[in-house]
Amino acid sequence: MKRSSARSFGFTLARPLAPLLGLLLAGLLALTPAAAQQAADAQAPERAGAALTGAKTATGKNWMVTAANPLAAEAGAAALRAGGNAIDALVATQLVLGLVEPQSSGLGGGAFLVYWDAAQKRLTSFDGRETAPRAATPTLFQNEKGEPLGFMAAVVGGRSVGTPGTPRLMETVHRRYGKIAWAQLFRPAQHLAEEGFAVSPRLAALIAGDVETLKRDDAARAYFLDAQGAPLKAGTTLRNPAYAATLRHLAAYGADAFYGGELAAAIVRSVREADNPGLLSLGDLREYRVKERAPVCAPYRGYEVCGMGPPSSGALTLGQILGLLDSYDLKALGPTSPEAWRLIADASRLAFADRERYMADSDFVPMPTKGLLAPDYLKGRAELLKGDDALPAVSAGEPTWDHARAEPRADGAALELPSTTQVTIVDADGNVASMTSTIEAGFGSRLMVGGFLLNNELTDFSFRSHKDGVPVANRVEPGKRPRSSMAPTIVMRDGTPVLALGSPGGSQIIGYVAKTLIAHLDWGLPLDQAIAAPNVLARFDAVEIEAGTAAEGLAPELKALGFEVKTAPMTSGVQAVAITPDGLIGAADPRREGVAIGE
Repeated sequence: MKRSSARSFGFTLARPLAPLLGLLLAGLLALTPAAAQQAADAQAPERAGAALTGAKTATGKNWMVTAANPLAAEAGAAALRAGGNAIDALVATQLVLGLVEPQSSGLGGGAFLVYWDAAQKRLTSFDGRETAPRAATPTLFQNEKGEPLGFMAAVVGGRSVGTPGTPRLMETVHRRYGKIAWAQLFRPAQHLAEEGFAVSPRLAALIAGDVETLKRDDAARAYFLDAQGAPLKAGTTLRNPAYAATLRHLAAYGADAFYGGELAAAIVRSVREADNPGLLSLGDLREYRVKERAPVCAPYRGYEVCGMGPPSSGALTLGQILGLLDSYDLKALGPTSPEAWRLIADASRLAFADRERYMADSDFVPMPTKGLLAPDYLKGRAELLKGDDALPAVSAGEPTWDHARAEPRADGAALELPSTTQVTIVDADGNVASMTSTIEAGFGSRLMVGGFLLNNELTDFSFRSHKDGVPVANRVEPGKRPRSSMAPTIVMRDGTPVLALGSPGGSQIIGYVAKTLIAHLDWGLPLDQAIAAPNVLARFDAVEIEAGTAAEGLAPELKALGFEVKTAPMTSGVQAVAITPDGLIGAADPRREGVAIGE
């Protein structure tokens, strides 16, 4: 048999990325084990983990993958080149992201997936959100006086860890849709974990900013810090044999090997024996289930903007913002108009007021899901935008309830930190996957097991269970899924996908996605320019403007309109694919390390 090369598998690698891809392709594209080994041997081992460069934008006639790290995007591209579909690429991409971007997502976290099945012409969504342990109570994040804990006091350690959902989500959708063998999809991440990869500048900077909390867990300290306790520097070759072993185990035995057996026992032990112990049990892991849910769709400018419903607030809040703006001519105002941003900011504030009062896991609390997007309700709320100045204050509205009216609700607040990652993929058959996955804060709970970090997702619940005796919808309850702002989105026109996108960024995700859609659909900016446009958003009272951008020039006029204005870095990470009559356009946010790859 001839010595294998990338071309012998029936495709051509993008030249700048080819050196490392031999290693990635070795496992994934194997026609036989021998061919896989020859493909790996064809590349110099010292090249493994070399820094990659990739395009922020790409075009393709057949397929497109965008992800937050070049190595992860190439793993997904390899699956597509091998004849796999969007789900195969999604699994391969996420497994590498959990290695090279461990602070943002991984096996120890959860995810939401919005998926277009081209063969069935059907849009659906999958909820792989973490769940609260069965032993959790509404006072989980309160002290002995019933007052909320400080945020970092709640995050670091086992108390904040929910039952992970990402492994079961990947297996669930792969069993239904995947084409490439499950085990083969693990091999790119396995090879990188064993041979090593270069620590990226972003990862190095985040490690340096989190040294003190990473030191508190033995495994995290040993992995992210050097022998002297200093943070790893960019360019350092980092190997993760523990993650490679975990991947081999899951590849051989499926997600059951995560939710039972030795790995599950190690996860529970880490959570319960931490300095700040949690409540996760073997029963919680064993009973975890992914839920397929109907997507939430909202009309806008002749499109249907569809995404993940509760327990995510992403699609509902995004749909409300767009619905409130639908009767206003943002196109005529343009992207530099303070009036346009007044409308966008106050529409966002109104939507967030409803979010805080009504949105939570609808399996546990009744929600006015249909009422929040009802045209008459949004028309009435949009009347509030007709003034010339900023709204002095905003409060939740009174939507119609889907069933009987629920108990009175108090506004709740949960701090979502801007970590998380986004993968957006379109395959040659027209299947579309938009997935946002997370371990919540950067480095999650800071607990590391089996080469991956455990989430701190439970801090997405409201720390207060009641306010003035009135219950908060997003309070902690056993088995409940905490509310999220993740907003994986697929935009439809005439029953067909035309755009898919999403972003990391905590509760700012909703504003990042809204800005990108408005810039693209209203202002006609090309996809990459819409993503790169300055971020301006509002969640509660203040308008937030991205520091160091031209949008800072809006601040005086927005202040004159009555807004409180804050300026700060806003590191969105939008990954998007447009589906046009002429082909596919992929774009990655220039603020992070992501790339788009298409053919």
